[in-house]
Amino acid sequence: MKEVTKEVYLKWYEDMLLWRKFEDKLAALYIQQKVRGFLHLYNGQEAVLAGALHAMDLTKDKMITAYRNHVQPIGMGVDPRRVMAELLGKVTGTSKGMGGSMHIFSKEHRFYGGHGIVGGQIPVGAGLAFADKYFETGGVTMTYFGDGAARQGSLHEAFNMAMLWKLPVVFIVENNGYAMGTSVERTANHTDIWKLGLGYEMPCGPVDGMNPVKVAEAMTEAIDRARRGDGPTFLEMKTYRYRGHSMSDAQLYRSKEEVEEYKKIDPITQVLDIIKEKEYATDEEIGAIDKRVKSLVEECVKFAEESEYPPIQQLYDVVYEQENYPFLPHKL
Repeated sequence: MKEVTKEVYLKWYEDMLLWRKFEDKLAALYIQQKVRGFLHLYNGQEAVLAGALHAMDLTKDKMITAYRNHVQPIGMGVDPRRVMAELLGKVTGTSKGMGGSMHIFSKEHRFYGGHGIVGGQIPVGAGLAFADKYFETGGVTMTYFGDGAARQGSLHEAFNMAMLWKLPVVFIVENNGYAMGTSVERTANHTDIWKLGLGYEMPCGPVDGMNPVKVAEAMTEAIDRARRGDGPTFLEMKTYRYRGHSMSDAQLYRSKEEVEEYKKIDPITQVLDIIKEKEYATDEEIGAIDKRVKSLVEECVKFAEESEYPPIQQLYDVVYEQENYPFLPHKL
C-alpha cells in the first residue's frame, strides 16, 4: 500500500471536512427549498471514500455508486462548484441541471453516477469493468451500493459473471446498518453481508469503514488483485450515517443516543486526533484548513446561486439527434 504520510493525513482531514461541510450546507439549502426532490447525505461515511481514493489510480480507475453520490465526484476531481450547481438545478452543473441530487455524473473524471434504481449500478459497474478488460486499459471499477441493495437479484447475476470472466472490479457494500430504515437483522437471516461472496468463491471480507487506513489497506489489496487479472473482490464496509436515509427520513428506527455513540468514532475526528498526536500540524494550521474549507463551500453556493437555470430549449436538445429530423436544429 502507498505510505500513509503526514501529507496524506492532512489531505484526508481537509477532504473529509470539505465533504462534510459541503453536505451540511446542502441540508440547509434543502430546508430553504433551493435543492429539490430527494437528498441523501453521506455524513459519517467519509472514510470509505478517503481510503479508496488513496488506493486508486485516478488516471484510469472508475467509480460508480447509488444516489448518495455528491462527495464521490468531488474526490475524483470534479469541481465542487459544478456539483453544487447541479444540486440546485443550474445549467452550470455536471449534467446541465438535469440530473439533480441523485444523478451526479462525470465521464471526464470517470465517475459514472449516481443511480436512482436500487442496485441498478451493480451490473453496470461489472459492465464498465468488462470494457476495461476488453480494451486492456488497466483500469479497475469501484462499484458501490448500500446494504439494502445487497438484497437485489442483480447482485448475484453480476457476481457470477464477474467471477466467470475475472473482471477488474471491486464490489463494495457500504453497510450503514439501516438501508432505507430497516436494519440488516430484519431483512436477512445473516448479518455478515460480505459472506455473499463465498457462494461465488469471490475473495471477500469485512472492513472497518470508519477508519480510512483500514479502508485503504483492504482496497489496495482488492485493486491490486483486479489489476493483475485475478478478478473481483467483495468488501463490506461497516460504516454509519449520522443523518437519515434522506432528508425526509424521520429516523424512528434508531435512538439519538445510538447516533451520538457512533459520533465518538467519527472518521474526521479519528484523523484529526492522529494529526494532533503526531504533531503533523499546529492549531493555527488546522484552523487555516478549516477556514479554507468554509470559504470553498461559500464559493460553491455563490457560484450555484448566481448561475442560470437551463433554458427550455435544452429539454429538446438532449432528446433527438437525427440528421433526417430537421425540426430541432440545436444540439448540445
